[in-house]
Amino acid sequence: MRFPLSLTSSMIGYIARKKLSRTKRFPLVLMLEPLHACNLTCTGCGRIREYSQTIKEKLSVAECLASVDEAGAPIVSICGGEPMIYPEIGPLVRGILKRRKHIYLCTNGMFIKKRLHEFKPTSRFFFNVHLDGLEETHDRAVERKGVFRAAVDGIQVARRAGFLVCTNTTIYKETDLGEIDRLFAYLTRLGVDGFMLSPAYGYTAVHETNPEGAAEIFMTRDDIRAKFKEAEQLLSKYRMMSSPVYLEFLSGKRELTCTAWGNPTRNVKGWKGPCYLITDQHHDSFESLMNDTDWDAYGRGKDPRCEHCMVHCGYEPSAALGVNRRLGDSLKMLLWQLS
Repeated sequence: MRFPLSLTSSMIGYIARKKLSRTKRFPLVLMLEPLHACNLTCTGCGRIREYSQTIKEKLSVAECLASVDEAGAPIVSICGGEPMIYPEIGPLVRGILKRRKHIYLCTNGMFIKKRLHEFKPTSRFFFNVHLDGLEETHDRAVERKGVFRAAVDGIQVARRAGFLVCTNTTIYKETDLGEIDRLFAYLTRLGVDGFMLSPAYGYTAVHETNPEGAAEIFMTRDDIRAKFKEAEQLLSKYRMMSSPVYLEFLSGKRELTCTAWGNPTRNVKGWKGPCYLITDQHHDSFESLMNDTDWDAYGRGKDPRCEHCMVHCGYEPSAALGVNRRLGDSLKMLLWQLS
């Protein structure tokens, strides 16, 4: 199976209960950012720029766990910043696992070896290591030499210890798809459990601070679709964790409606609204985010900031929830999970 059975059964049961109760909007994945501090200054990252004034602030473990309870999502993506420099990352992970949630810990991989003793292998926990290419390309993207090698060392140590490990790769305008092929082949040999992909879409925090650089690396919707159409055959060779419906959307075979409320973000300033990339307000509560946001005001054709966005945390929930469903989608998603 592509995902652990516990994750699949938890998600199916959760969605079924929400639909039976006629809940209109509910989260699938909580994006939890306990801090925004990071040991790197990656070219495409907007967090260290947008939250420069609060870069030293952290949520407490109690605040993080309260947010997990408040949202109720079956999956928690711990991101940031670099969550592996969060002093209490071990207790935080254990607290979330005690709530029977599934965790993707999104990391640059540099501190896995150092802090691995704080975690225990379980089917409910993945290390999700960000790699944007092979050594030279990745180290250039993160603006520091040696990062790729440290991340690979972390992956190898984690796999030998029995941990689940996946990777996340951002596809930029100038990304060489042949290099991505070689990267995935290499990571497959290392025993990586699966691959996630995301297109490099421009957003406010980066465009405002580095407009020339943003224009060079980020893609329009047409750019994204041309790139992912070219990548279709390549991606079919590997164990992708991005859903086939979402990949069809990226390659232009179909349209999806953004359901940003499916992946809410909680950080040091509150519940980020409306979504992971756009900040119009920080809400004091999850309930306020869900009920006081004019969700109909956002999306392509409604807000210019949404025009080229194809972000996974806006559109993967659409695929999972059957928004814009087509005949055969359920079978397609089932076969993908079982493959």
